Amino acid sequence: MRLFVQALILGVLAGGVYALMASGLALVFGIMRVINVAQGVMIILGAYLSYSLFTHFRLDPFLSILLVVPVVFALGVAIQLAFLRPLRGGDREQLSLLVTWAVALGVEGVLGIVYTTTYRSTIPSYANGSWRVGGFTILQVQVYAFVMSIVVLALLGLHLKKTRFGRAVRGTVQNPTSAALLGVDERRVAAIGFGIGVATAAAAGAVYGIVNPFNPGSHYDLISLLLTIIVLGGLGSLPGTVVAALLMGVAEALLGTYVSPTWAKFTFFILLISILVVRPQGLFGTVERGNL
Repeated sequence: MRLFVQALILGVLAGGVYALMASGLALVFGIMRVINVAQGVMIILGAYLSYSLFTHFRLDPFLSILLVVPVVFALGVAIQLAFLRPLRGGDREQLSLLVTWAVALGVEGVLGIVYTTTYRSTIPSYANGSWRVGGFTILQVQVYAFVMSIVVLALLGLHLKKTRFGRAVRGTVQNPTSAALLGVDERRVAAIGFGIGVATAAAAGAVYGIVNPFNPGSHYDLISLLLTIIVLGGLGSLPGTVVAALLMGVAEALLGTYVSPTWAKFTFFILLISILVVRPQGLFGTVERGNL
């Protein structure tokens, strides 16, 4: 039982960060019906920016989020305006996959030139610190990362529920035609929404770089994880994304504990297939537009 509880704690803590990583991907799909396969590389970009700020200016990785997020938000808006907005026609969704994949490869190439392909890690003083609570070992950085993820997700949820822009986002998700008739500028919503989506990835990247070593190619593994989470939760559903991420984190920790760490990543596909057989639209997905 003690081993089970320890794995459960680790899984929940990891799942919170997974939720932050995938939330922007769900948001972008909900607004634009675009699967942003560059989301993984934006996490790695956030990790590198945080790493640079820590290495050169000794800025704590969690504080670096205050600088990293605006920079990546602006980059996201620029990407949407330059590469996604011009797409037209019935093939727009399919073309967006190619465009965002090209963006991912481009960012990976730039990171490779600037930082080379050597694995890096951000190692603050508390990176290896831990607490003993009730006989269980809890890494400090995992707790900090979980709390930060929950705070950012809560702020994102409040923004979508309480602000005028949030209402415009939800209106665009539910019925873009009606939203446009009511005066919502869908093009503006799409640009800002895409910026927010990749900015959440950068925030997650700042803490990802503390917990995991990374190089420019690390985004390949990340995007497969993120796509699994948003499909499991229901495409475009933020609550579904959070629940699916927590389930994934717990399942991965349990399989790694009781079977083998080698098979832990395979958990995602086992859980995905098992749930989609019963509920093809995912946990919180619907058969119609309007999940947020």
